[in-house]
Amino acid sequence: MHYISPVLWQFLEKWLGNSPLFPPEGSAMSVHVDVFFLFLLLVEIVGVTIVTLMVVTFTILYRKERHPVATQIEGSTLLEATWTLIPLAVFLVCFAWGALLYFRIYDPPTNAMNIYIVGKQWMWKAEHPGGQHEIDALHIPIDRPVQLTMISQDVFHSFSIPAFRIKREVIPGRYSTVWFEATKPGVYHLFCTQYCGTDHSAMVGWVYAMKPEDYRAWTQGSTSGSSLAQNGERLFASLGCHSCHTGQESARGPDLAGLYGSKVRLADGTYVTANDAYLRRSILTPGAQVVAGHSAIMPTYQGQVSEEGVIDLVQFIKSLNSNYRIKQGATAPELEPGQAGTPGTVPAEPAAQAQPGNRAGSAHTTPGTVK
Repeated sequence: MHYISPVLWQFLEKWLGNSPLFPPEGSAMSVHVDVFFLFLLLVEIVGVTIVTLMVVTFTILYRKERHPVATQIEGSTLLEATWTLIPLAVFLVCFAWGALLYFRIYDPPTNAMNIYIVGKQWMWKAEHPGGQHEIDALHIPIDRPVQLTMISQDVFHSFSIPAFRIKREVIPGRYSTVWFEATKPGVYHLFCTQYCGTDHSAMVGWVYAMKPEDYRAWTQGSTSGSSLAQNGERLFASLGCHSCHTGQESARGPDLAGLYGSKVRLADGTYVTANDAYLRRSILTPGAQVVAGHSAIMPTYQGQVSEEGVIDLVQFIKSLNSNYRIKQGATAPELEPGQAGTPGTVPAEPAAQAQPGNRAGSAHTTPGTVK
């Protein structure tokens, strides 16, 4: 939906796309960002022009040769109110416009496809839910919202795709997100825009925006044989997590079935949402947020599980609707801690309802079949 003339919109879209001052517009948000930028630029040009003209005019009219004796000039309330209210109105328009654009950029749609990005010196690693892994490249479908959940393994990085008008800091120890919707097939530059060490300038890559059918063909031909959740299941079993997180009332660890997205009551009486960040903290620093009704006996896996391994574990926990797959973990093949997993298949979960556990913060367990 456009709020300006369609003719002016088409002119701006074509002019911005062909102007060497701007990168090509590859996302649905690009034109909105560019129009707002041009509006701010226009306000600045008009403001500087008015101030410059006034300075030059007053310098000529009130120079010493024309007024050798200084005279008192009384102020005008109307004039002062005018030059106060007009800039205020312009600034409020900028604030409201910028706020609407900000919330639109930083609030991903609920149906957005999630891809994990791990930044490290000096490369970008993309991990797709289906198990596809990429280095300094990102394949995405057009006309579909894509959310990137990003984290750094070492130092501060900054993920930037100029054609999509997105830029987000990638921080060690904390997930950050950004989303976009590519509108036209093409190949676009990917940069790190935060100086991150010796080879910072080489931390570049390419984004491949593809038609949906081409993207499906790419995912089918690029899979490693296991999804992130399947890799996480094997790592979960290798670390021995199934011995504590059984879902039974006597279990030493909280029930994980249906955990993701729920409210969890902590030992201090507060509640926290079980999102990606909470699960990551629970894996690497479990003593920081102890679940009510349980003791702080879980060991830390800081330095033992890589960021990719944490992502796999989080994806596995997100996929749990019952404890059937956890009970099968004792027979899963062994992995070294930190490995993402090896190709293979995972036993299908029965459709019969599993016995609900006693997880704090969750009223019931939803049975189902995990694909």
